Amino acid sequence: MMKHLGLPIIFAALVFAPPIVATLIFSTPSLAAEPRGAGSSFVAPVMAKWIDAYKAQSGTSVSYLPVGSGVGLGLIKSGAVDFGASDMPLDPKELDKLGLVQFPIVIGGVVPVVNIAGVKPGQIRFTGRVLADIYLGKLRSWNDPAIQAINPDLKLPNAPITVVHRVDESGTTFNWSNYLSKISSQWKATVGEGTSVEWPLGLGGRGNDGVAGLVSVIPGSIGYLEYAYALQRLDRISFGLVQNSAGNFVRPNAASFQAAASSADWETARDFHLVLTDAPGEDAYPITATTFLLMKKQPKSPERMATVIDFVRWSLESGKSQAEMLNYVSLPAALIQQIELYWQQNLEALTISASAGKH
Repeated sequence: MMKHLGLPIIFAALVFAPPIVATLIFSTPSLAAEPRGAGSSFVAPVMAKWIDAYKAQSGTSVSYLPVGSGVGLGLIKSGAVDFGASDMPLDPKELDKLGLVQFPIVIGGVVPVVNIAGVKPGQIRFTGRVLADIYLGKLRSWNDPAIQAINPDLKLPNAPITVVHRVDESGTTFNWSNYLSKISSQWKATVGEGTSVEWPLGLGGRGNDGVAGLVSVIPGSIGYLEYAYALQRLDRISFGLVQNSAGNFVRPNAASFQAAASSADWETARDFHLVLTDAPGEDAYPITATTFLLMKKQPKSPERMATVIDFVRWSLESGKSQAEMLNYVSLPAALIQQIELYWQQNLEALTISASAGKH
């Protein structure tokens, strides 16, 4: 009976079920023939484009379910999938302990989104401290002087703020909370950072889609989303600008994400362990984030893993247009070369050279 489940049903089961159920679903025979991945919903829009284009070009299927970075990490740790995707990099010591490798695949941004009548996309401004104080419950009304002071040209309503956050373990939450921890000492001391945190208040949505859905239907609400999700709902929600470390209120887009990424020193970051939030630069967007792929050094199926490597290589080299269309930032050629060398050094069990001729 399980072999007849469609992907929407599988996705729903994974979203609402604990990781052990997700593991059982991924272990069904119907999905055993093709490489399987799971994790970050942040990367889901471009991952779907890549998978479709790769299949059209190569005839090879790859499956990916956007169940959140936390579930994705659990599934790759247990070996239930061939690759996991997370917007939070694991520490190199943990990677060694688990027998995993990780590397970046794409860069994007996390943006604050609001549902306020009359406020258009890109109109409202936030500082990191104001965002922290809203999520701490210190600022309760949209016309609070602290918010109005940085939005002198907006007439903000005397209406309560409804905070929306992720309820699942999320790399988007990690980057959001990591940024707030860098800006607000109170946030760092009381809430901190992680894929899941103890939220002081608010409503929880599962996945980027869940947060987007709640903000779309709740007047006066605020949430945080990967930028591509925000762009999909501009008829109901508006994204805001965030002040960067240079003091500029920066519009989220591929150019400002690229400006933040340009300061990254990937060469000295062991296992690419690097977080891009609060990056320096006049034009850098302050909540820029990276999605990482994680794989087993010794996979259960070297054949499927070789296909994953070929898919990732194709995505990095030939999938730039799909990424740019969705306002993600593709990795530069030098970083792709570094990733290729990393594979050769850490994935010796795979016949990587053979996969290079597939496309």
